[in-house]
Amino acid sequence: MTSERPTEHPPRSSIVKVVASSMVGTTVEWYDFFLYGVAAAAVFPAVFFPSDDPTVGTLLALGTFAIGFVARPIGGLVFGHFGDRIGRKKLLVLSLLMMGVATFAIGLLPGYASIGVAAPALLVLLRLVQGFALGGEWGGAVLLVSEHGDPARRGYWASWPQAGVPVGQLLANGLLALLAVFQPEEDFLSWGWRVPFLLSAVLVLVGLYIRLAVEESPVFKAAQQKAEAAAAAGEKESMPIVQVLRQYPREVLTAMGARFAENVSYYIFTIVVVTYVNTRFDVPSSFVLNAVLIGAAVHFVSIPLWGALSDRMGRRPVYLIGAVGVGVWAFVFFALIDTQSFALTALAVSVGLVLHGAMYGPQAAFLSELFGTKVRYSGVSIGYQLASIVAGGLAPLIAVALLARFDSGYAIAVYVAACSVISIVAVATYAETRHRDLAEDPAVSQPTRP
Repeated sequence: MTSERPTEHPPRSSIVKVVASSMVGTTVEWYDFFLYGVAAAAVFPAVFFPSDDPTVGTLLALGTFAIGFVARPIGGLVFGHFGDRIGRKKLLVLSLLMMGVATFAIGLLPGYASIGVAAPALLVLLRLVQGFALGGEWGGAVLLVSEHGDPARRGYWASWPQAGVPVGQLLANGLLALLAVFQPEEDFLSWGWRVPFLLSAVLVLVGLYIRLAVEESPVFKAAQQKAEAAAAAGEKESMPIVQVLRQYPREVLTAMGARFAENVSYYIFTIVVVTYVNTRFDVPSSFVLNAVLIGAAVHFVSIPLWGALSDRMGRRPVYLIGAVGVGVWAFVFFALIDTQSFALTALAVSVGLVLHGAMYGPQAAFLSELFGTKVRYSGVSIGYQLASIVAGGLAPLIAVALLARFDSGYAIAVYVAACSVISIVAVATYAETRHRDLAEDPAVSQPTRP
């Protein structure tokens, strides 16, 4: 099958600008998202959900955090549809603006003491906007990079937006921790927690400045020209979501299956570990938070390295290293944490996130290579965000329930291992995608079996 495609790759300075645009935007979006998660546990119960029972307030606040996961697939569907129709860049600008405005508004939102039940109601609404925007961000950011530059280094370049996740986590957790240390607790709960939310406006402006300077994907522009010619000839085109479900059901399932081990292990290694340590051991809260921060820094370095390795070895073997690795390491992970040694806890988190990076690094290129250009935004968003509900969204709840039932971290390790099996089957039974041409339609021109 032949198709129109750009004949020249843009210069290195161009792809670096595209990568910077996607990574800055992704960092800002995840900074906002993680910031909410930290504040939901530490601040929001007292500010927005006053209750005679502190546990009730905490559960309500964390419930609003979970709402963001529900909104993400909806955002993925909407942004994916319009991203496939009018372009990646426009939708990326919109997602960044929505996320920034919602986060800034949370920083200004009066508490329950000032406006009563309107406070938690508005908080839920703003959280929905955050989740909706984040649902559209990931697909556009990785596609803009994947569809630019040299296909031989696609795994490396496309991994950089992924690295924005640990950077966002480092910024959010670090800034809140810094404020909590240098402010009296009363001031921090009163107004200090609002500062990081308001500062997101600065980060958004920086992200917009870089993102607006980037050109639309050349692969998308070529496909758009073909679509316009077909429309002029009277040909009708189905909605992207319809085309995805009709032509790419296997690819959607592959994308979802690949995400299980990646998504679940990430939340176990960074979120559940905090609850596990704080409820079982008599150690300061900074013990595990600092270990997670060290792990996030190591994670940031490892992601592009794994992405580059996938350009040499292929997406499948690198991804399978990560899927098998986290399934095995989960048992070592809890054994090390049970020692109550900070060094071993930091090692447990760091190695776990390095293995997670083996999946997360090549994931952007791998998922991009599953779908044709005119439905690629919709396809990757559907597969990625639907999995986030059944995998990452439920992971903390399932892990805590297993811990309560069996009183052992090894029960959680079995859960991670089971999710690893799902990802191993999904990736191992699909064809290697490294050499696919993004200007072609894999549903027509490529095999789907190894």
